[in-house]
Amino acid sequence: MDHLTPPPIRRLRGDETIAELSLSYPSPTVNGNGNGHEPASSFVGSGRRRAESSTIAIDRMQVDGLRVSYGRKLAVDDVSLPIRQGEVLGLIGPSGCGKTTLLRSLNRLTELNRDVTLGGRITLDDVDISTMDPTSLRRRVTMVFQQPNPFPMSVFDNVAYVLREQAARRPRRAALKGAVRDALSRAGLLDEIPDLDHPALKLSGGQQQRLCIARALAADPEVLLLDEPCSALDPQSTQVIEDLIVKLREEVAIVIVTHNLQQAYRVADYVGFMYLGRLVEYGGASQLFRFPREQRTKEYVRGEFG
Repeated sequence: MDHLTPPPIRRLRGDETIAELSLSYPSPTVNGNGNGHEPASSFVGSGRRRAESSTIAIDRMQVDGLRVSYGRKLAVDDVSLPIRQGEVLGLIGPSGCGKTTLLRSLNRLTELNRDVTLGGRITLDDVDISTMDPTSLRRRVTMVFQQPNPFPMSVFDNVAYVLREQAARRPRRAALKGAVRDALSRAGLLDEIPDLDHPALKLSGGQQQRLCIARALAADPEVLLLDEPCSALDPQSTQVIEDLIVKLREEVAIVIVTHNLQQAYRVADYVGFMYLGRLVEYGGASQLFRFPREQRTKEYVRGEFG
């Protein structure tokens, strides 16, 4: 794969702005390194960051030299980065750059493809995930997908399903009620539903996505993977989910794939920019968006390609 060949780039006209990214920055004359560079972008609008500095940072996963190929196509090329509880890691980049493949590798979902070849190492709490039972791993590293996918049953049974699957013997409803309510509360949904027997499919789209998050949290995971969780939601539901993500990072490590640069800036503590399968740049969200070290990152956050 030729990593030096750029995609077609649409240059911004002189009278165009990138206000659509809605990120609010000051305009310092020097960056954090004192090299006199202007910020990579002049985003304006309502893009306040929701993610303030976390009080904790606990290593949960480590990706070292990950390579993923589908047949002869190299999708992820030599990626290394940490995943920590207390932080939200945002993965950004154009379509087809390897973000979702990287995300799905964290709980071995990529291995469901017959033609996949993997290299490198991923650990969870210092244990190589390739040595773990995949089902057990996916209880500890859970995923919420782009489209809400609640089961066609009650809110209670959606969350209880995970708890019943984990139990050696099928527990009674009364024994599960406390855990179900706790998961719904953590997902910010408990106070919005009429009762636990409310049909899941009658919830709004944003509520259905939070139900899926509650279902994932019921497994008491160490890591929560979010694949474009707000792409199908309205702005109000998106704001609720984003506030929830920032809140949850204190109790679970979170990795979010998003094409929405505003969203990555608002919720992520650290951001990885991927391009043609490689991790071009990794750093704090404010630093990466304001003063990226790599030219390709600067072009991407400016909106010159995507």
